[in-house]
Amino acid sequence: MYLILLGAPGVGKGTQSKYLVENKGFVQLSTGDILRAEVKAKTDLGIIAKKCMDNGTLVSDELVVAMIKNKLIEIPENVIFDGFPRTITQAEKFVEILSDLNRTLDKVINISLDDTLIEERLAGRLVCKGCGRSYHKLFSKPKNIDICDDCGGDLYQRSDDNLESVRNRLEVYHSTTKPLIDYYSKSGILYNLDGNKESRDLFNDIVKVLEEEI
Repeated sequence: MYLILLGAPGVGKGTQSKYLVENKGFVQLSTGDILRAEVKAKTDLGIIAKKCMDNGTLVSDELVVAMIKNKLIEIPENVIFDGFPRTITQAEKFVEILSDLNRTLDKVINISLDDTLIEERLAGRLVCKGCGRSYHKLFSKPKNIDICDDCGGDLYQRSDDNLESVRNRLEVYHSTTKPLIDYYSKSGILYNLDGNKESRDLFNDIVKVLEEEI
């Protein structure tokens, strides 16, 4: 199954992808994770990506699409696309990629959440350098300050999680990525879910979609 998770930054796509990987045997393909790995390695792409991520803008469609196609050749069939596509252009080119690889897109799940709640979530988010688990300064605190409960790794705030950058990212989402909701609704494979829930409750809703119970 090929599954796209849509939604603004901060709605919980990464958390839900993790649950699907752990419980449903999916492989997560996150453009954000791939780009951050490039940033950490200080590759040419990483240098470009860091400037975009810090400013809350998007990496070019051409680079993202080429990267996705290369990854799809390497990984199994059950894939979650987290953060891709982000533009209509990427979605159209994704159709070409799937055709070239003789594969199809099965479902698109859109997770919705009010912008004010997203700002609260992201401006207080902490991420573990070791395992990538997310915490929050107010809503989901670690047991010990700056230390991950799971692996003991250091916690940090991503450079693109400051309030100004968050607002820029939301502006980009509404102008560039949100139109994908209409794009995929025409295909009959789009499902809309409320993101203002506990993460496990939202996961149960996603499972119902996968099992055609919603």
